[in-house]
Amino acid sequence: MATDDFRTAVSLEELREQGRAQVGVDGTPLALFYHEGEVRAVDNRCPHMGFPLSEGTVDDGVLTCHWHHARFELACGDTFDPWADDVQTYPVEVRDGDVRVNPTPDRERPPAERWASRLEAGLEENLGLVLAKATIGLLDAGVDYREPTATVLDFGTSYREDGWGSGLTILGCLANTIDVLEPEDRKRALYTGARRVADDCVGEPPSFDQPSFSTREVAFDRLKRWFRDCVEVRDADGAERCLRTAVAADRSAGELAELVFAAATDHPYLSTGHVLDFANKAFESLEHAGREHTDDVLASLVEPLVTAGRSDERSAWRQPVDLVALLEDVYGGDVTETEGLEDLVAEAASADWEPPADLQETLLSDDPEAIVAALADAIREGAASENLASEVAHAAATRVAQFGTGNEFADWNTVHHTFTYANAVHGATRRTDAVELYRGVFDAALSVYLDRFLNTPPAPIPEPGATDTDREPADVLADLLTTFDVEGEVDEAGRLVGEFLDCGGDPEELKRVLGRGLLREDAGFHTIQNVEAAIRQFDLAEGRSSGERTGSVDRELRRRVPLIATARYMAAHFPTRREAEQTFTIAARLNRGEAIHEE
Repeated sequence: MATDDFRTAVSLEELREQGRAQVGVDGTPLALFYHEGEVRAVDNRCPHMGFPLSEGTVDDGVLTCHWHHARFELACGDTFDPWADDVQTYPVEVRDGDVRVNPTPDRERPPAERWASRLEAGLEENLGLVLAKATIGLLDAGVDYREPTATVLDFGTSYREDGWGSGLTILGCLANTIDVLEPEDRKRALYTGARRVADDCVGEPPSFDQPSFSTREVAFDRLKRWFRDCVEVRDADGAERCLRTAVAADRSAGELAELVFAAATDHPYLSTGHVLDFANKAFESLEHAGREHTDDVLASLVEPLVTAGRSDERSAWRQPVDLVALLEDVYGGDVTETEGLEDLVAEAASADWEPPADLQETLLSDDPEAIVAALADAIREGAASENLASEVAHAAATRVAQFGTGNEFADWNTVHHTFTYANAVHGATRRTDAVELYRGVFDAALSVYLDRFLNTPPAPIPEPGATDTDREPADVLADLLTTFDVEGEVDEAGRLVGEFLDCGGDPEELKRVLGRGLLREDAGFHTIQNVEAAIRQFDLAEGRSSGERTGSVDRELRRRVPLIATARYMAAHFPTRREAEQTFTIAARLNRGEAIHEE
């Protein structure tokens, strides 16, 4: 190392007398120690929370920070406490009675490599601050978000015996929305996904894989039948072997989707919609992480499938109207059958289906027989499952947009579950045209029906052009963020979304602000789901040509309803304590080298 790289810091005599010194060398704050006849130099900022290490204690070669008692091996800077991170050490030399320090030493590892290692440590130890620093550091180092997303996905599927859960769903939701966010909020999104997966896995036993069958010659229809039979009798091991065999046999993405979604719709509305939503998020997550993760990701869906609560066993689906019997009449047998649906598809004379003008009115009505009949007629007339799923998803979003605030607070989750389920069905139909997904459409529609009393009376939805405003869109967005600072501003949040769109605001800016409002809060699982589903439904409506009707409502109303709905849902659940945001802010300042502890 060249001598010219060293700078004079302090006299050796002074350091020996004092035992320590706090100095700044070329803008780098350093703590120097004279201990056991050796001179040591470390970054003066504790890597945990920035406390000046020059105020710490050195004993027996160990430097201890007095703020949270993090301990460091003085010679190399490695920590005894994983939650604290290692402290940077600096080369020193003694020359002409002075201690000289090199403030810019060669780093042993590139930042991306170091932060990738810290991400793994944070996941293993469930360390929020480490995860925040690692995710910020990775994106600042230019690492594509897909790489840490894949790391977190692998961890979540390996270290949770119960399989896919809320943490991995949050990771998938935020990966889906990351492109619409501001750069700093992308870091928040990755951090949120990582910490929620780590929290989901803490204290849980790991997953032990079942192997695939040795043969690759099983016909797909037989393998699908075996898989569904195993799920039906809640045989997790058998189901996993069937599913892994399908992956090992290089079945197409569409075939794998058919396999999973067929089982996920063999009973209506499994676990209040979570099972199918988990499955949809698993497939979407693979689009970010890469298909090489397919085996373990899809296998993680088995446990939620075989343990799911079945709505055909719930009284709400049996009394006072037997909704399951209505479904069985259409399906041609019990709820696991599809023969009747196949007959309806076979009757279709044309694939050029246009929704009737009164379809949304029917879907939002209090007549389940009319709802089932309308959907059956639509299939007979050539409606694809994707077309019908879009219609039902809009009806479900309308339930959230019109949710009456006089209801119990917990009932927000009732309309939310229906909306995210319908969104998941819509996503699944875009992945496979398997006839079983028509069952998901019927299930979602009947869940919309069951939620009808939560719109009594219905909250008004701001119609397109209803707001007479000359305000600047940026001012409206600022007011929208402010509503999230005040408890109970539900209707005002929905009104502001309508005003923003009426005054010509850019929807991409609105999505970014909704993302900002979401990620600064300690948002719950359902709120994150809700925002992601609303953005997805908006984007699908936005993708239609400008003059096209999107079903039985016009395009402008179709695109604004989910955004109004999610703004109201957010306002109902905000503000929170914002603890995670405080951790993120501390991590960002530490990574930038800013002082956290003020003298």
